[in-house]
Amino acid sequence: MKIGFIGLGNVGGKLAGSILRNGLDLTVRDLDKGAAQHLLDAGASWGESPKEMAETCDVVITCLPSPAASAAVLEADDGLLAGFSEGKVWMEMSTTDEAEVKRLGEKVKAVGAQPVDCPVSGGCHRAATGNIAIFAGCERETFEKIMPVLKTMGRRLLHTGDLGSASMLKVMTNYLATANLLTVCEALVTSKAAGMDLNTTYEAIAISSGNSFVHETEGQVILNGSRDINFTMDLVKKDIGLFQEIANRHDVPLEISPVLIDIFDDGIERYGQREWSPNIIKRLEEATGLSILAPGFPAEMLDDEPEEPGYEVIPTGKS
Repeated sequence: MKIGFIGLGNVGGKLAGSILRNGLDLTVRDLDKGAAQHLLDAGASWGESPKEMAETCDVVITCLPSPAASAAVLEADDGLLAGFSEGKVWMEMSTTDEAEVKRLGEKVKAVGAQPVDCPVSGGCHRAATGNIAIFAGCERETFEKIMPVLKTMGRRLLHTGDLGSASMLKVMTNYLATANLLTVCEALVTSKAAGMDLNTTYEAIAISSGNSFVHETEGQVILNGSRDINFTMDLVKKDIGLFQEIANRHDVPLEISPVLIDIFDDGIERYGQREWSPNIIKRLEEATGLSILAPGFPAEMLDDEPEEPGYEVIPTGKS
């Protein structure tokens, strides 16, 4: 099976590396060819255009920063749609809008190829080791066809249903992560203001009912001071905005979501779109005059679990 991969950013470059590390035939492309150099040095081929990749690869993966970028890669004159044919598979691994992936999916089907939305979740550090979780929305037959590819990139693989279902669940999980990030920030700042030791505070949260994946990852880089989680404020705003749009389409009167959006709008205005997302805590640091730092925490998260082959997760109550 020949795999094409377009989009080698913070997540995409790591996912492509897992494919190559596991011995699959890989062709890569990015607007910045320099982002592909480490993969080319390791044996990947360079794709001259999306159209050429669609013609020569069995599966083409896109992992891009916005729905508009994905649309351009598919719909341009030399885009994927111009090269796809019967039996090819398009795997959209970007975090995108459910309605948009369905729109593009219909165009992919019209030329005989099969669309899959398959975003990832679990942090860039797990993308690097092939231990990240992957959602996949597609026909069951297509899911089984791409399983060998999914197993190289992720550990826990969930077939979520029809096309678009994975994207909807992805933005929901990112919404929850954002809510948790902001509450972790408030908890740490309040603890510091109340005179608590932050190392002890971290451990108290970690062993309690207040613990979470976000606390164990972003909490550590906050306390280190690097705030480097390989995810920026503009990407948070995109994701929580997509979740709000889903709620709006279905007439759900959300109350917390608009507050999260306002907070990140303010963070972007203060610190810029490309600021690391955990630095949203700076709003509270500046308001209180407190520095939320503690010794002994890492500057970046590394996955210390050994790489293992991926497996399908079966939802509770289903066989």
